[in-house]
Amino acid sequence: MSKRIAEVRLERLSLPLTVPYKLSFGPVTAFDTVIAEVIDRDGRSGFGEATILTGYTAETIESCWQAMRRLALTMVGETFAAAKDLTLRHHHDVPFSVTALVSAVEMLEGHPMLSPEADVQVPLLAILNATDEAGIDAEIAGHAANGYKTIKVKVGWELESDLKRTAFIQSRLPDDVMIRIDGNQGYSKEDGLAFATRVDPQKIELLEQPCHMDDWDAAGAIARVSNVPFMLDESIYGAAEIERAAALGGVSFIKLKLMKAGSIDALVKQLKLIRDLGMTPVLGNGVAADLGCWMECCVAHRMIDNAGEMNGFLKPRQMLFAEPMVVENGAVQLPASRPDFSDHASFIKDTVRIGMA
Repeated sequence: MSKRIAEVRLERLSLPLTVPYKLSFGPVTAFDTVIAEVIDRDGRSGFGEATILTGYTAETIESCWQAMRRLALTMVGETFAAAKDLTLRHHHDVPFSVTALVSAVEMLEGHPMLSPEADVQVPLLAILNATDEAGIDAEIAGHAANGYKTIKVKVGWELESDLKRTAFIQSRLPDDVMIRIDGNQGYSKEDGLAFATRVDPQKIELLEQPCHMDDWDAAGAIARVSNVPFMLDESIYGAAEIERAAALGGVSFIKLKLMKAGSIDALVKQLKLIRDLGMTPVLGNGVAADLGCWMECCVAHRMIDNAGEMNGFLKPRQMLFAEPMVVENGAVQLPASRPDFSDHASFIKDTVRIGMA
């Protein structure tokens, strides 16, 4: 009887960023985050996170908040297994909301992926934000000095200026540093094709999602002619999309995020499926707070052999963990112990507690 959910607590947060995060559909100045805490009848708890990026997902922070409140009502009083099953039925409609609640239950259960056997290191990539040449030089030098071997470059604004900036970045890279280019759905099919066929492949690891997530025709056309390995991200929500990507031909990489997967179990299955279909998985969310990034680091340390993208926790002005995750030599120093939250009352916009009567 103890393995039933007694209470769900939700916190809606706004986490201001140190500097705006520049994306093709506009700069992000704060993370809109909901933290779910699921508590059993013995007082044990697990946590999950949903951070909503408008333009990346159809969910908004308001719809996420309302969905999580509704779903929490159905979870209270249920066994862990029943609560997960009831919640996962809504994954198609509200994937971020569902994943936050289900992963909280998985943490409460003691999911083996969330228990590193020892302190480990998880390599990360760095972000290049600068657009001017002096700023680009300074950021590349700083990232290299800090041990990063992979740098993400955002494009998707204007084709010719993007190609020119990319070429300059390539000319300034140290010998042991590569770049990932992310189009963030910013290009039309025509511009996506032009970028993929005109860009110099030198020191480029991959090109990510240049066109809209629903434009599978563009994805297939670009993947088949691209000068560099091609990766899908926003188009992928589960096994069906992974299989569809493999069938396109030319897709080399698939990027996953825990917040879309539905659960940690589902994420693990999807990572394995990507490899089974002859592609390479990439993992990580650059728009996530400490909790989501920590969970992804735990999975990545066992299942990923390239630079992780779970660097969102470095962007807010203040981290949520009492003992913040540390990055040294381009890698997260992941402790074996479960993290605790610091006082973050100043960032809370709303709270709700849903419990048994």
